Order: sequence, then C-alpha cells, then structure tokens
Amino acid sequence: MNKNYIVPSEWSIIENGFDADNVEASESLFSIGNGSMGQRANFEEDYSGKTFQGSYIGGIYYPDKTRVGWWKNGYPEYFAKVLNAPNWIGIHIKINGTTFDLNTCKISDFKRELNMKEGWLSRSFTAEIPSGEKVEVTTKRFVSVEINEVGAIEYSVKAVNFSGAIEFAPYVDSGIMNEDTNYDEFFWEILEVIDGDNNACILSKTLKTEFHVATAMQVSFAINNKEVSATKETSKEEKKITHTYKLQVLEGDVATIYKYASYTSSMNYEIADLVEASFLNVEKAANLGFNALLASQIKSWDEIWKTADIVIEGDVKAQQGIRFNIFQLNQTYMGTDARLNIGPKGFTGEKYGGSTYWDTEAYCIPFYMATKDQSVAKNLLKYRYNQLDKAIENAEKLGFTNGAALYPMVTMNGEECHNEWEITFEEIHRNGAMIYGIYNYVNYTQDFAYIPEFGLEVMIAIARFWHQRANYSAAKDKYVILGVTGPNEYENNINNNYYTNYLAKWCIEYTVECLNKVKEDYKEDFDRVIEKANLTAEETYEWLKVSDNMYFPYSEEHNVYLQQDGFLDKELIPTDKLEASQRPINQKWSWDRILRSCYIKQADTLQGMYLFEDRFSKEELERHFDFYEPITVHESSLSPCVHSILAASIDRMPKAYEMYLRTSRLDLDDYNHEVHEGCHITSMAGTWMAVVQGFGGMRVWQDGILAFNPQIPEEWKSYSFTINFRGNTIKVYKSQTECKFFNESENEIKLIVDNKEIILTPSVEVVL
Repeated sequence: MNKNYIVPSEWSIIENGFDADNVEASESLFSIGNGSMGQRANFEEDYSGKTFQGSYIGGIYYPDKTRVGWWKNGYPEYFAKVLNAPNWIGIHIKINGTTFDLNTCKISDFKRELNMKEGWLSRSFTAEIPSGEKVEVTTKRFVSVEINEVGAIEYSVKAVNFSGAIEFAPYVDSGIMNEDTNYDEFFWEILEVIDGDNNACILSKTLKTEFHVATAMQVSFAINNKEVSATKETSKEEKKITHTYKLQVLEGDVATIYKYASYTSSMNYEIADLVEASFLNVEKAANLGFNALLASQIKSWDEIWKTADIVIEGDVKAQQGIRFNIFQLNQTYMGTDARLNIGPKGFTGEKYGGSTYWDTEAYCIPFYMATKDQSVAKNLLKYRYNQLDKAIENAEKLGFTNGAALYPMVTMNGEECHNEWEITFEEIHRNGAMIYGIYNYVNYTQDFAYIPEFGLEVMIAIARFWHQRANYSAAKDKYVILGVTGPNEYENNINNNYYTNYLAKWCIEYTVECLNKVKEDYKEDFDRVIEKANLTAEETYEWLKVSDNMYFPYSEEHNVYLQQDGFLDKELIPTDKLEASQRPINQKWSWDRILRSCYIKQADTLQGMYLFEDRFSKEELERHFDFYEPITVHESSLSPCVHSILAASIDRMPKAYEMYLRTSRLDLDDYNHEVHEGCHITSMAGTWMAVVQGFGGMRVWQDGILAFNPQIPEEWKSYSFTINFRGNTIKVYKSQTECKFFNESENEIKLIVDNKEIILTPSVEVVL
C-alpha cells in the first residue's frame, strides 16, 4: 500500500496518477453516500484488476448463519451482513469493438477527485487501448441528497486519434456477492427482470429477511454536448439486464452517456409499488437532467456545511482530514430516518457487519447534537428504546432475569449478532454507553423530558443487568465484575476492568438519581414506568449496595487505577521500543502474544476519565495519561481521538496535535494498513470531538452551562467551528493571538470561557 498518495487539498480528496495497488484503498476513500444509500468508488467501466465492488442500501441486511464448529447457550445464530446491493453504476464500453478496461490500457494524466464541498466524485484520464485507439475520459457521479433514492452519472469519452464506434452498454447487475459471506452464499433472489425503452429494472428480494428492492436505470446520450438518440439492443440474463448503444464518432468528438438509477425498497413502499416507484424516480431524474440535479446537490451540501464545517488555517493536511471525517459522517447518516443508524464502515465496506455499535452512543451523538437539530440525536436514542425488548431477550439468553437488558455489541434489529465470544459475552461495557448517551443528550439539550418518556425504561433494565452481573467477593469485601473484555480488546476474559466497573457504578447511581427526579416532577410517567417495570424501592436499594461498594483495582506503587486485576503481571515495555516492522501488532503477532503483552489497543482507564473528566483532578488525569499512553498502540480507530482530547485538557498540545493528525487522517494515510476494507466512520465523530472538545475545550458541565477553554496547536494559524446549542448557533474562532465568539441567535447565551463568565448578546462578536 502506498501511504500518503492522497494530495493535500482543503475541500477535495485527490489522487493523481493511476496505481493498481491503490485501487481498493481509493474505492474506500472516494466512497459516496447520502444517508440512505451509498457505494464504494468503483469504476463504471470494466476493470479486470483487483477491486472490491460495493453498493449498499441503508437498513437492508442478511442474517448470515454463524460459522463456528460448536455452540454455546446464548451464542448468536447469525452475523448480520450489510448487503452488497445490485450494481447500478456499471457501463460496459467498447472502442471500435475492443473492451475498454483500465487494467489493459496505457494510462496517463489520471486524476480522481472527491469534492466534499459539493458532494460529487469525478475522474479524468487519457487511455490507450491495446489496439492503439486513444481516448480522453471524464466522469462525474453522485448520489442525490435531495432525492435520496437516486444516483446520477455523466460519462464522456473523447475520440483522440480515431473515428468509428463507441459502444456504451449500461446495465443493472443483481448478481453481486458479498465480500464476507460465511458460506459463499448468494443473498438475493431475483424476482423479475424488466425491460423498457431507455430504462430497465430488476426486482429482487433478500433471502430470509425478505427485503424487496427495485433497481432501475434510465439513460440518455449526447455528442459534443448535443443530445442524440441511439438504437438499443437488450440482453436479459437471470440476474442482469444490459442495454447496448452504438454511437458513431469522428476524431475529436466527445460522446457522453447520462445514466440515472434508483433504489426503492420495501422499507419505504408496498412491494407491489416498488417497480413503478423506481421507474418514476429515474424518469424524474432524467427530466431534470444531470446539471440540474448537480446544482441541487451542491445546494444541499452547502446547507450541511453551514453548521458542520470546521475551518483550519495554516495546515492543509489537518484541514483536509477534518472535512473528510465530517463529510463521511454526513454521507453515512443524515438523521432523516429514525430506523437507520451509523454503521462502523458506513457505505464504504462490509467489515464488522451490522448497522449499530456502542460507538453511536459514546462517540457519534455529540457530533450530531452540535451540528444538526437535537431531534437527530434524539432519534438515535429512540432507536435503542425501540429495541429494548430485544435487549432484554439478549440478556435472558445469557441467564439474566427480571427484565435485565444487555444491548448487543452489533445489531441490525436489536438482536445480538456479533460472533466472537470474548466480545459478544464479555464486552459488556457497551451497556454503559447506552445510558451515557442518554445522559449526554439530556445534559447538552436540557431535554430531561426524554427520560420519563423513553429513557427511564432503558436505564432500569440496564441497572438490573449491572446488579446481576456483579457479584460479592468475600475476600475483597467488595462487588466485582468478572470475565470481561473492556474497550481494549487486547485483554480478553479479565477481571475487574476499571472502565467496565466504573460505568456499572455510575449507571446505577444515575438511574436512581433520575428515578427520584421523575418521581418528583413527572408523577404520572413515574407511576406508568414503575408499574410496567415492576420496580420496587427495595430493588433499588439492592442496586445501590453494588454501586456503593464497587471494587476498582489500584496500584499504590504507580498511584494509578489499573486496567484490570492482573495488569501489573505484564512486562511494561513502552511502544517506542517496538520495532516498526512489528506494527501493527494485530497483523504481525499471534493472538496469544498480544494477550500476554502490555500493549493497549485503545484506552480503557483513560476512556472512563474522558467521559467523566469532571470527577478527576488535573493531576490525576496527567498521572494516568503518562502511565497508559506510552503503552498504547492505537490500533483501534476509537483510540487516538480520546488521547487527543485528554492531552489537550492537560496542556500537552504536541501530543494532542499528534493524536489529532492520527485520528483525522487514519484512513487518508492508512495508519493501520486496512483502509481497503472500508473507512472507520464512527471514529470520525471522535475526530470532530478532538477539535471541538480537545482544542476548543467545549464542555457542558452538570450545571448546564456551556464552557470553552480554547487552545491552538503551534502548527495552525487559526481554527473555527460552529455549534448548535439548545437551538442557538454559536461560532467560535481561535488564532494564535485571540479568541472570538459570535452569537448568531436571537437569545442571550451565558458561557464560561477560561473559567470566566461571559454573556453573548445576539449578533455581537466577543473578542478575548
């Protein structure tokens, strides 16, 4: 893999020059999406080299039977696969009868660009095919934000040194296999292949889950920008339909195909209406035309960037990195459909499966709260509320009772579908993230009404889980939690993980606190929830016995809380003693060796201190940071952002900047040598937090007041960002010499800046 081949640019991801070794990585990096559907940046024309074909539709999945040779009680029966959907972008091309395939061409002047400001992907290049004809190709495509079931392609071929026939054969191919099938199964049943005039459609359904999808296309043509008609030949196969058109060109002519496509699914339509709806979509797109659709796309992204953008002056790679992260987050989840969530690979790949991880609650909610209307974050919380019954079932399968809930590590519909036992059964800290997400939302928005209406039922079920999962240790005279895996997955089946124990204690205490407040202020809701949950005061007293007497492993020698009971049995060798040839260790070492090592995949103890920073002194944060950071390899995408935020909070700006670059350019520079599998979408929200919470120092403490402590890396001239806080829009600007706050709202806003109170009046800039 050629790292650092992406050209630094403030608003675009750019690749200059064609290198077959980078094709799969670029397919991930240049992915496009609109929150409802998306695709990897595969070529429209044939490509016989190594490629990872991928198109995806939000919410459409397949329960792939678990591939293990043994079964345990409670073990998930399937792994939910994000389905590789029918390919709509494909266009077979022939030049005077010779198939156009970049893998067989001489290529020059190759440029690929993902324009993040306007939301489109383009390529341009010159290619000489084996028979000697030379063409100049320009392409542009996007998936529409405004019409979120539609994608559009403009593909132009200039005949540089020949006259003759350019053959365009657009197609829809439903014979696409997932890259990660457990048993090499085909997940679709093809129901109907429908031929039209300049359009076509394939109706298919997923096996088992029986999602129905119609994939339609419609095309038009131009020569030298003048619309022309062309005669069609149709080829219908079991899983594919192709329309072939021949255009006669003279040397110097430019032939263009416009292809419009649509996915419609049974999530949004009656099955009987799918085909008609898909045809109406492509007809509407074709009638509007490519340029009008593109203008609408540019306008849509302009609206998104008004509240989401972060501007960095003086550091192009840092600027490119943050915008790439913000762009991909918006491509993955727009907040318009409460049934959807934020998959760890979004629409860029298939690894990890599922649409929902604990990442949403722990990392993503702050981004969506501050850059969109608070209803978007509320929808993410209600997604979990709507799956509470499934979470209770998941816990019952493991032997828990009385309505205790264990939310899944990975899910599409609320059922657990993660297939690694040490994570499925043991990475139970995810339950704490569910309640922390509620706390974070309520604290930021002051929408406490969410708790009596929805949140309290979830909180009671999770508190019951923690009460049952802990057990009393007579030897320690404390409650302990045994046999767990923390966020640091390089330690499995350990006892008393600090982060897990801390979350368990906090979850119980916060749940009881909210119960008391709801009882006092929302009596009707309190009675409803208590009756539904069959909760008694005696039961909450039993919970508090656990939280009041929770055990935390501690080292008197090092004066730090330990990751887990046996952590000091390991040889503590800092990462700077690791040879570069040995990293990443998850690709170089055996699992046995990793588990016995001291190396941390991502923060555990520091993760807890980040979430509950106000409960620790600065000296405690410094001590723990200095102990754990030197042995952390950051091989989880979720790790660098936490370290960046904490480093900034303890005035370690060089380390904060180093970790910021690592999190913001994790995929662009392929730190962990895995971007070909897809981008790390959920950790991108952590990159946003590294700027806003890290350098900007934004916090909302329990008193509900918004606070900032702005700092700036020495490598930057300035940075600025915009946040939505309780319906108010605030712009923050920080340079090396000053800090500015601007209130774009109609209300006065009280802030704490560097521990001093200031009042922001509407439309007045405050300079500090």
